[in-house]
Amino acid sequence: MDFNSVMIGSDDAKGLADYYKKLFGAPTMSEEDFNGWQIGSGWIVVGPHDQVKGQNAHPGRLILNIETSDVRGEFERLRDAGAMVVREPYDPQEGSGMLIATLTDPDGNYFQLMSPM
Repeated sequence: MDFNSVMIGSDDAKGLADYYKKLFGAPTMSEEDFNGWQIGSGWIVVGPHDQVKGQNAHPGRLILNIETSDVRGEFERLRDAGAMVVREPYDPQEGSGMLIATLTDPDGNYFQLMSPM
C-alpha cells in the first residue's frame, strides 16, 4: 500500500482553493470543482462535499503534517503569503531541535510544518 492523498471537503471549495493557491501556488491538478497540490509524494485535494457545512468544530482531530528541513523559512513564506497562524515555530520537547508550526485554513482545518522525523 501507499498513502496517496487527503481530501479536504468544504461548502466553499472555491474559497478554500483560492487560499491554498496563495500558499502553494497553482494547483498541480484541477478538475471541475476539485483542486490538488502535490507536496512531496502526497497530495492535498480541496473539493465540495455535501456533508460539510461551515467551520471545522474539531480542528485538532486531524492535522496535516508537511515535513520541511526549514520550518522557520517555510513558516515565514507561508505567513507572508497570507497563511493564518495558530502557533509560530516551537520545539515540542525543549532542546530536541525539532520544530513545529501550526497554521489553519479558512474552514478551520489545521496543518503543520514540522522538522523531518
